[in-house]
Amino acid sequence: MTTNPDEPQQPGSTPPPPPGTGATPPPPPGAGTPPPAAQQPPAGGYQAPAGGYQAAPPPGGGYGGAPQASYGAQPPLSDSDQRMWAMLAHIGGILFWFVAPLVIWLIFKDRGRYVDEQAKEALNWQITLTIAYIAGMILTVIVIGGLILVAAGICALVFGIIAAIAANKGEPYRYPFALRLVK
Repeated sequence: MTTNPDEPQQPGSTPPPPPGTGATPPPPPGAGTPPPAAQQPPAGGYQAPAGGYQAAPPPGGGYGGAPQASYGAQPPLSDSDQRMWAMLAHIGGILFWFVAPLVIWLIFKDRGRYVDEQAKEALNWQITLTIAYIAGMILTVIVIGGLILVAAGICALVFGIIAAIAANKGEPYRYPFALRLVK
């Protein structure tokens, strides 16, 4: 038998059950009647209501009341944004080959006519340059192959910069000799 120094033990009395076994301990002397069982917390801690909470969703369909964006139709780009993306399509061709014009064209082709036309033009120019590079590599056996590679590299840099400047001004630019494969 354990002894609790706070409670005096009487000989022949039974010790109270350990807490958490579901039995309600007897009230201390002079405490009155215990509260009804419905007001006591359940054994084991708090439990959520069986039916769950039936609170209404927040206004606006999401947290903070902000409307949710639709991924279907995107708003059209402003003129300055179209000029910027068209310029980046031309500059991106110099830096990242055909990948930048292709990505810009695929993402923004439905959001502005100007960026659609200029990204296609930059993509067509990069395809033309790729053909020239391949021809130059094949012809490197002959001295003319190296000249083709150098000429294609200079044309890529010069015409890419001219096209980027024109696109930034909002002027449509057409490369002087580019195959128009993407229409």
